[in-house]
Amino acid sequence: MDAPPAAPGALRALLARPAARKLLVLAVAAAVLGPLATMAWGGGAWPQALTVDLTGPLGRANDWIIDNRDHHWLFLYFFGHISGAIIGAVHAVYTVLLALGWAGVTAGAGLLAWRVAGVRVAVTTLASFAVCGLLGMWVPTMRTLALMIVAVAASVVVGALLGLAAGLSERTFRALRPVLDTMQALPAFAYLMPVVLVFGIGVAPAVLATVVYAAPPMARLTALGLRATDKGVLEAVESLGATSRQRLLTARLPLARRELLLGVNQAIMMALSMAVIASVIGADGLGDRVYQALSTVDVGSALAAGIPIVLLAIVLDRTTAAAGDGRASHGPSGRLVWPLVAAATAAAAVAARLLDARNWPDTWTLSIAAPVNDAKDWMVDHLYSGVPGIGGTAEWAAHYTGWILDPLRDGLQGLPWWGALLLVAALAWLIGTWRTALTAVLALAAIGVLGRWDVSMDTLSQVLAAVAVTLVLGFAVAVPAARSPRVDRVLRPVLDVFQTMPQFVYLIPVVALFGIGRAPAAAAAVVYALPAVVRITSQGLRQVNPGAMESARSLGATSGQQLRHVQFPLARPELLLAVNQAVVLVLSVVIIGGLVGGGALGYEVVFGLAQGDLATGLVAGAAIVCLGLMLDRVTQPTKAEKKGAGA
Repeated sequence: MDAPPAAPGALRALLARPAARKLLVLAVAAAVLGPLATMAWGGGAWPQALTVDLTGPLGRANDWIIDNRDHHWLFLYFFGHISGAIIGAVHAVYTVLLALGWAGVTAGAGLLAWRVAGVRVAVTTLASFAVCGLLGMWVPTMRTLALMIVAVAASVVVGALLGLAAGLSERTFRALRPVLDTMQALPAFAYLMPVVLVFGIGVAPAVLATVVYAAPPMARLTALGLRATDKGVLEAVESLGATSRQRLLTARLPLARRELLLGVNQAIMMALSMAVIASVIGADGLGDRVYQALSTVDVGSALAAGIPIVLLAIVLDRTTAAAGDGRASHGPSGRLVWPLVAAATAAAAVAARLLDARNWPDTWTLSIAAPVNDAKDWMVDHLYSGVPGIGGTAEWAAHYTGWILDPLRDGLQGLPWWGALLLVAALAWLIGTWRTALTAVLALAAIGVLGRWDVSMDTLSQVLAAVAVTLVLGFAVAVPAARSPRVDRVLRPVLDVFQTMPQFVYLIPVVALFGIGRAPAAAAAVVYALPAVVRITSQGLRQVNPGAMESARSLGATSGQQLRHVQFPLARPELLLAVNQAVVLVLSVVIIGGLVGGGALGYEVVFGLAQGDLATGLVAGAAIVCLGLMLDRVTQPTKAEKKGAGA
């Protein structure tokens, strides 16, 4: 007799959960709107009636730019001056580096690191520049360094100004956020086309493309630092009669110093990751060496040029990180230090000039291309065609494509368009708010409106499959790294190298091992995204409340139970952030995979860039932006969700 009332009580308990209520609303929407949408536009792929053809307007814009680029005032007196200023700045920096010579540059970099970060980083700096010379890459390294100095300086200025405006004005912050999201979600290949169309091939478009890619982190962190300033300090400064400008200069900026220097650090890392991509549009230096090696599948030459990029990234990362953490106080101090650093650098440069040794001596170089290529050939010979019992890499690639990528792509392309929108809405709403879900749905719908539904589903299938592999491997590595400081210390330099190695470098060995197609693009994406997942996950697991872990151990929980029932639930925000970063990084490499047979949106962007076809390249780039924005929204919890998870 008491059984019937239990069902309504269970239903009320279920509906008391926010996630259940959200899913119920979406289920009702699917039941009502699904049949209506199917009757009006069909239930397969995105309906043709809801697409907009931009080929004509973009084609006319493309033709106008080409016809007027050499004589219109906009190009002669605006874009032309910007291009000239960039080229002049890069040339001036390069001239200074050449004048200092290898001895002056190495000494100056080592002394600067010593002053800012201490002896250990100084030794690392000296060794890194020496390795660049030993590999025979001194001149390309200086060319890349000159371009990066100008690009990073411009990125820091632009990012700081945007961050300053966003940090001081809530309205500006809300207006800039989608712009920064778009700039950060857009893979570099997608905006190379309009930059090249306006500025041509060379140094200027390479620097501008790098600024667009590297400025958003600086802007975000600057705004974060200014918005997080202690209100009590601001009230105390204001009570002393300080003006708005004085409050900014004496309180807000000094208190945001850590975030500002972290922004500089991130701008440097992002700019260096663009070194190879910028070579596609004419930037000389290390990136050009890597790009040329890709065309001939020369792993040894690519590695010889990629190692200096990694070393530059490590040196700059350690130096700026030390400045941001306040570790500079452990180095030498005093007013005479900087003049001594300058004097020692000048003395080294003069000594090298007097000895006629401005360039790195040819007799001090070591070629690693031949032995690396021999090792690659051995691996291909023994791994590509078959390994007894487990098959070869070619067979693995075929299985991965046939068993995972093809079914996933076919499933996504066969999903009703309105069903895909509802699925995205459900995923975004479950971890965020209705605004998050609306943004994700509109981003996915925009892909259909642009007429890139099927190719976007192809790209999405590659991203999802690679992200799944990345997360499985990343969590498997992060758990022992979080539990063992020794494992963490061993992994740190490995993760540093993998995270700073240019994306193009990964494409070369995977093409040799897996052939041409979607599989090598996925393999390169996994390797590129894995370090970020391992770092974020291990840090989240280490930061779990020790009291909760001790309580679990006192109750007799095993190591696996502690991981599943304590660490993973309490580290949920960090795990979601790891998923988000995996999606963003995998997407960026999958797009570049268009160069090695990845197809889909990546191929369309590469084709548009190669053929000068603004319509194809720009529409595909816009679809990539929308895809990245949608994936970001369905994997990044809002602030409210993070607070709820923490509670």
